[in-house]
Amino acid sequence: MRDENIAMDDIDRKIISATQTGLPLVRNPYHAVAKELGLPAKTVMERMQAMVKNGIIRRIGIIPNHYKLGFKSNGMTVWDVPDEEIDRLGEAIGKLGFVSHCYQRPRHLPEWPYNLFAMVHGKTRNEVLNKAEQIGEIMGDLARAHDILFSDAILKKTGLRLPQAHNSNKE
Repeated sequence: MRDENIAMDDIDRKIISATQTGLPLVRNPYHAVAKELGLPAKTVMERMQAMVKNGIIRRIGIIPNHYKLGFKSNGMTVWDVPDEEIDRLGEAIGKLGFVSHCYQRPRHLPEWPYNLFAMVHGKTRNEVLNKAEQIGEIMGDLARAHDILFSDAILKKTGLRLPQAHNSNKE
């Protein structure tokens, strides 16, 4: 279990700032980050491992550009399900390989009855519709209503970005 009160220091902030847009595409990326920050590579690696362990960083991994891979049809499926079933259904839907993220959101009645959201990517609109049907099969009669909000354009695609930390070791 992680401690929710773990504090980050200036070195952690500098490491996050230096890596938040991705690791350098070089043979030894942690060494390159360490050199940029004026730190030993071992310190950068240990600090990043500790931040993952403590939940400050969720994970370190590759994030493919699904548009460049041909997945150009994207739909946020929205579902109205009983609140008492949302954890169970959300966990089942989130395990589907074609769902990139799944989460609960508040309803805004009477206009917006949906409380469970699942993002689906496909190469065609019909592929997304078929995947939504698969989600619907899991939902069964518990889905009182649903819709798919298809993307028209990418306006912004980044995660949270911290302000750039000042590096006193650089000239």
